[in-house]
Amino acid sequence: MLWLDMEGELTAERQELLVSLNCDRLAVSDCARTRHPPKVEEFDHDTFILFRGMTSLDDNLELQPMPVGMWVGKRILITSHPGTAVSVNHFWDSEEQQSLLKTPNVLALRILHYVGGRYLEKLMDFEDTLAGLEDALLTDQTDTVMKELVIYRSRLRKLLRIFNYHEALAEHILHSGTVHLGTGKDKSHHVRRDLFDRCERLRTLCSMYYEICGDLVESHISITSHQLNQTMKVLTIITAIFVPLSFVAGLYGMNFQHMPELQFRYGYFVVLGLMALLAVGMLTLFRKVRWL
Repeated sequence: MLWLDMEGELTAERQELLVSLNCDRLAVSDCARTRHPPKVEEFDHDTFILFRGMTSLDDNLELQPMPVGMWVGKRILITSHPGTAVSVNHFWDSEEQQSLLKTPNVLALRILHYVGGRYLEKLMDFEDTLAGLEDALLTDQTDTVMKELVIYRSRLRKLLRIFNYHEALAEHILHSGTVHLGTGKDKSHHVRRDLFDRCERLRTLCSMYYEICGDLVESHISITSHQLNQTMKVLTIITAIFVPLSFVAGLYGMNFQHMPELQFRYGYFVVLGLMALLAVGMLTLFRKVRWL
């Protein structure tokens, strides 16, 4: 049994070494790319798995991704990653390494499962952060909270894209399988099932958090719009009341010499009474139609 781990850039020399170990040249080329989507592909001598590991994922869901490629054969496992892979090193230094080497397919699946666990740990911690942001929307720091929600939503969208790929990869491994990873109800079935369950949970959890962030943003926008509408309604009512009063005042403010009402002794008081009657009538009308 052989486990070959390559850390660092896949140089031309390393690529030729992989080809000499019966690794498909196109798979080697895909592994050397930095932004190739995760996938699983079966060949005659091995099965190639490319997935998205992580260099780091902090509490703010800022992800530094790292592609990790694996070739799984009957008696060989090859792992390749451009930087330090915690998931690979975890099993490399593990006491159960020798027993796991007897089944390279199970070892590869356990590495994938461990990567999913690291993602899941950070997502579970984010639940408390999201609850705090939801409570903070009721405070005066709304603009700051809204900015954080938009940032988190963007980061969750990136994670969701990765988890969709990983779920599809795990589903293919579980249901279709390969000669080298296992098929049907063989000894690796429960490991493949655990991997799929974890990837599915990651995708659903990330999707739920993404939707919650979106709902919080939309709720705040709706509340803000409602408050703005209430303010505009009050201003509209005030304007509607004063428009006829301004009309009356403007009408009798014209400097024409022959205006019959100007000579009326109680004209001023009659006009004031008319204006008051108009204002009261408008207020009564608005109350009747439930605008107030």
